[in-house]
Parts: sequence; C-alpha cells; structure tokens
Amino acid sequence: MQKYINKLKDFNELVMFEHSIFSLPFIFIAMIVAADGWFGFWFLLLGVLAAVSARNFAMGVNRYADRDIDALNPRTADRPNVDGRLDGSSIMIFILVNALVFVAVAYMLNTLAFSLSIPILLVLASYSYFKRFSSLAHVVLGICLGLAPIAGVIAVSASIPPWSVILSLGVIFWVAGFDLLYSLQDIEFDKDNGLHSIPSKYGAEATLFISALFHMLSVLFWALFVWISGLGVFAFAAVILSAVMLRYEHYLVRKDFTKIDRAFFTVNGYLGVGFLFLIIMDKIVS
Repeated sequence: MQKYINKLKDFNELVMFEHSIFSLPFIFIAMIVAADGWFGFWFLLLGVLAAVSARNFAMGVNRYADRDIDALNPRTADRPNVDGRLDGSSIMIFILVNALVFVAVAYMLNTLAFSLSIPILLVLASYSYFKRFSSLAHVVLGICLGLAPIAGVIAVSASIPPWSVILSLGVIFWVAGFDLLYSLQDIEFDKDNGLHSIPSKYGAEATLFISALFHMLSVLFWALFVWISGLGVFAFAAVILSAVMLRYEHYLVRKDFTKIDRAFFTVNGYLGVGFLFLIIMDKIVS
C-alpha cells in the first residue's frame, strides 16, 4: 500500500498539483458570470475535473519533453521525471489518462466543449516545445492558462461571449508576466544550453519592464471585463486588489531575486482566490 501512496506523491510532485490554484479561480469566475450566479454542483464537479485533467496533461507533457533539460539544471535535477522515480512509460500513461478524462468531461458538458477538447489539448501540449525555438514561450503559457475562463463559459453556456475573451486576455498577460519573473532564475542556464527566453535574450531589466507592462495590460483587461459584463463595486474592487498585489509582486522580485518563489506562488495564488471571492460577493449583493 505504501508503494502506491509513494507513487501518488511522486505524480503530485511531478505536476505540482497545488499550482492548480492559478487556473481554477478564473474558471469559476467565468462560470459564475455566465450563469449569473451559482451554476450548480454538477458543473462544479465537471469544471474541477476538466481543469485538473487539462493541467495534469499539460504538466505531464512538459515534464516528459523536458527530461533532458531538467537533468542538466540544478534547480530541477531532483524532479521525479529526472531522478528515476517515474519512468517515461509511467509519465506517458499519466498523460494519456488525463487526456481521456478531459475529453470525456467535455463530451458530458456539451457539443461545443467536446469539439474543442482536442484542439485545446494540442495548444496545451505545444508550450513544452516553444522554449526550444522561440522566446514567446512565456506568452504561449499565458494562452494555455488563458483558455481556462473561456472553457468555463463554454461549460455553462455552450458559447463564447465577448466578455469571456477579455477576461481571458487578462489571464494571458497575468500568467505571461509572472512566468517572465519566474524565468529570471534560469537566465544563465538558458544561455548556456541554447534555450529561448526573454530573460536570456534581453536581460533582467528588460524582462522586469516587459513583465510590468504585461501586468498593466492584465489589469486593464480585467477592468474592461468587469465593465462589459455589468458587474458591480465588489468586482471593481477585485481589479484594484489585483493591481495592488501585482505591484507588490514586482516589489518583491526587484528587491531580491531570491523572493521569486514567494512572488510566484504566494502572491499569485492569493490574487486568484481574492478575485474569485470578490466576484462571488458581487453576485451575492447584486
């Protein structure tokens, strides 16, 4: 029994399950706005299954594709895909199972969700290869997570209203911005190993500027989302809170690059949860 528990722990470490916190709040935000309130336990269950299986699939592909790179990087050399705890066959089975779960959930939702399930998986898988030839990998990661709110709307309404695209654009620039900060840790490694990233190509100061620009765009798009979707005071408070937290994130990173993990995981995790909470409050009082 302990053997299977340890294996589950290895897969959890492989995909860093706790980082689902970045995508789940914005899926639920989109679902709440699309349903004009509570969308029901059935959609909650399917939404969680879709989000988790999609992220597991994407992370599995990334870890499988990056085995050679991760083995060379001291920061990632102890990951389960590198140190022998999970072999290539196990990771491929994990990828396939999560892909099937995602497609099955999409089928149970509606025709539009099902028809888009395979294209979405292809987009999610593409990120793992972009850094081998393009510095735009940060934006591609943003697009991957930016699909989350659109998927949430499709699940509830089988449509893609304009406000969901604007919400998605905010998520894209938010994720791309904090991925730029996170990638500052690997500037020298990327240069030495011929990997493409904005930090390795343009340097730390340019990266900090581009990240700040991306985050300003994300706040702008979130404000437009709140306005176009007709939300109220609490929703605008969510946008203001996001702006303050992103400013704090940049303060932490500029002050000390060793604070990148804190900025990446803690601040962004609280941002998503706080945004969701205030959208829920907006619907309760409206």
